[in-house]
Amino acid sequence: MEIYQLKVFLEVARCLSFTEAATALNLTQPAVSAKIKSLEADLDTPLFNRLGRRIELTQVGQYLLEEAPYLVDLEAQLIAEIEDIKQGKFSTLKIGCMAELNNHWLPSVLFEYRRQWPSVQTRCCQFESAEKLYRAIKNGDADLGFSDLSFSEFDDLSETVIDTIHYSLIASRNHRLAQQPWLSLKELLHQPWVLLPDGSPSRIIFEKRLRELGLSLADFTQVEIVDAPGLVRTYVLQGHYLSFIADVDLQIEQQAGLIQAIALEEFALGTPLFLLMSKRLARALAQQPIPFRGRQALEPIRQFITLLHQRQSPPAPQRQTAATDSTPPPPARFQAPHFIRRPRSSQPGDTLTLTIGTQNRTIQTVTAGLIIQRLGLLEHFLPQQGRYRGTQYQIRWWDYTSGAPIVAGLASKQIDIGVLGDYPLLLSAMPPQGTDANTCLISFVASNPDGTGNDIIVPHRSHLSRIEDLEGRVIAVPFSSAAHSMVMRSLHHKNLLEQVRLTSIDNLNPQRLISDLGQVDGYAYFAPFHEIAKHKGQCRRLLEDNLDGLPTFHGIVVQQELASQYPEVVVAYLQALLAAQYWYATTPMAATLVSRWVNLDAAIVSKTLLTGASDYTQGVFFPETHIRADWVSEHVNQLQHIAGHEYLGQMNLNHWMQPEFLQRAVASL
Repeated sequence: MEIYQLKVFLEVARCLSFTEAATALNLTQPAVSAKIKSLEADLDTPLFNRLGRRIELTQVGQYLLEEAPYLVDLEAQLIAEIEDIKQGKFSTLKIGCMAELNNHWLPSVLFEYRRQWPSVQTRCCQFESAEKLYRAIKNGDADLGFSDLSFSEFDDLSETVIDTIHYSLIASRNHRLAQQPWLSLKELLHQPWVLLPDGSPSRIIFEKRLRELGLSLADFTQVEIVDAPGLVRTYVLQGHYLSFIADVDLQIEQQAGLIQAIALEEFALGTPLFLLMSKRLARALAQQPIPFRGRQALEPIRQFITLLHQRQSPPAPQRQTAATDSTPPPPARFQAPHFIRRPRSSQPGDTLTLTIGTQNRTIQTVTAGLIIQRLGLLEHFLPQQGRYRGTQYQIRWWDYTSGAPIVAGLASKQIDIGVLGDYPLLLSAMPPQGTDANTCLISFVASNPDGTGNDIIVPHRSHLSRIEDLEGRVIAVPFSSAAHSMVMRSLHHKNLLEQVRLTSIDNLNPQRLISDLGQVDGYAYFAPFHEIAKHKGQCRRLLEDNLDGLPTFHGIVVQQELASQYPEVVVAYLQALLAAQYWYATTPMAATLVSRWVNLDAAIVSKTLLTGASDYTQGVFFPETHIRADWVSEHVNQLQHIAGHEYLGQMNLNHWMQPEFLQRAVASL
């Protein structure tokens, strides 16, 4: 079968006349008939039914009429591409994006691309609106596009996260706030601001975040709107205005020291940068190998995408502890605004109140409470679409100094989400009266497989040196805490539980505890409070080894009713937790900021909960979300043999532990 035979066949099929086809092809009628007979012989089947002077297509002829044009087009395309190669003509790659990316981020990518593939011409199309960028990609005027807005609501576009954009506050180097490494928008409402117009990506992202936090531009004393990034530069440098830009903007001014970028609490995470293309093109690129038809046109696009993936910043290192062998989650980012999605209706819908019990000065739990609260992470991830459209959220953070009141609040259903250590977690699952569990365990927060984190502390002058010396003594403990459990288990292990009197600590100020040690022989506490006492040089550890070998951990429980009725809200809280842990692990100033927020020494903070730069051997707790069912079972197995805890053996742990919420949160990152 020859391509020319197909061309003759298509003309005859179009005309349904050998005479007309011959005229159109500038051939004689016998020549046309000969070509058709030759094609029928090659295919071993007739293509036309001849009815006198009339002809009609057979079933095979009809099929060939539908498919043959592709082969004819392929021949034409191959010839054209070969001619381009022979004549030294180059391929062209058409890229579209908004002004911010075209001015700074994209040029370095294109420079690197042209260095590797100099034979490909690149053409950048800058668009003043996201809508025009969308239409250019849809119509084929741009092969690829880049945007920090999501186009996922368009069925004909494909988007892939290719990089991360970080937004921050900018000020001139002479501004009084320029030396501040970290600020909050709430501190800046009375400062003069300059912003780009409505519809620009930075403005959309800024206002979306304000809405999440219950703010608007109307809350700012002075806001100037300008049409171009150059005007933003002028206002910032000459008028001492503040502005909000991406890290790809005004890079020259920042490198020259004219402008200072300042991190904002409300924008602690980056936002995704998307690579956009038509889904038709994405399907063609996904074929392995690329069919020859279109290979010449697709190869520059494939090469460019390969370069983008090579340039992607590697994810920040996630420490792999002995606590878990699970795969670390990917980098946490803010969710990008959708291009066509409008802000949710201002008409109030149902109000959902979430009360969260935290222990902010218990440093190992700060990623589940204090950091989420300070960075406004929960407000960002809470669902706003579908059944939650118009939902108003009221978030109440109740901070406690130990777990006992959180357990009580969960039992009375005054608290919806609780952050607790290992022992109070179990108490929340099954209160001593033996009632059914009203909570479920959805995640760990921090852990230590060596079992450290709880200590018995005695004064330096004390003659006590081992646990056997506690016989007949008085030890102060925060009842229903992880330290309480550790003391009971340790004394039970030595058959001393009945010979040592445990009394309650009614004041959690470490300085007061030290001064009160004359009334008791020592006290047991959980990190970091015993570390504070040791840091002041007035106390020492009694126990040097973990007597029962149990790991220590902290976790999150939620009301079973909340998990059943609003599972998306539970997943949103865990998304905020993962984001907080990622921020703590990757932000150099994290421990310093947390120390300021809780008024503790930064060295104690970083030792209590490891940051990304911490020494593994020096840490007490490690960020951890993976639920270790074996650890929970080991705690239950040991505690149920202690008088008053027999009921714990009746727990249905498989029902209480519900890791599926965490799995959904990890999958959403």
